[in-house]
Amino acid sequence: MKYELPHLPYDFSALEPVISGKIMELHYTKHHQGYVNNLNTALEKYHEAEKQNNIAAMIALQQVLKFNGGGHVNHSIFWTNLAPVSKGGGEPPTGDFFKALESQFGSFDSFKEKMSTMTVAIQGSGWGWLGFDKANKKFVLTTCANQDPLSTQGYVPLLGIDVWEHAYYLQYMNIRAEYVKNIWNIVHWTNVAERFHSAQ
Repeated sequence: MKYELPHLPYDFSALEPVISGKIMELHYTKHHQGYVNNLNTALEKYHEAEKQNNIAAMIALQQVLKFNGGGHVNHSIFWTNLAPVSKGGGEPPTGDFFKALESQFGSFDSFKEKMSTMTVAIQGSGWGWLGFDKANKKFVLTTCANQDPLSTQGYVPLLGIDVWEHAYYLQYMNIRAEYVKNIWNIVHWTNVAERFHSAQ
């Protein structure tokens, strides 16, 4: 089975002015496509090593699979976590999900501030995540380095913010905080809430 680039549910320019069309085009067609290509290549090598019972080769491929598989998983979530303003992007959450956020974080604004601060502070490349801890039935705010998927920490991903420089540098240069501040204007809370309800 070969993995493929998922369908992007909007045009490259649809998230402007928050994310430029040029960034979206490069991010989707070059970076995400690169993770998919490298994942498929690594899986082919892994299956070949498995047939040969070459455990050393299988172990050596683990990091490549984690990095590129994580990149594919993370971006596939990220694209659906965002939406153009005309299609609900930035509209505040409602219902049980909103009440649960307010209950745990005190207020919606408090939650956004905590997640923003944590995400901006990531050293190097990585992701800021709102996850769900199924065992304790509560939200978790955490970060992942590089392309590590949130599942490696045992949580269900609800909302991810990509702070690799390729996600914002062409537009925001080194001002990561401005990018994170603006991305809230295109978060597709309906999608995040659906992930929350599925996780429960």
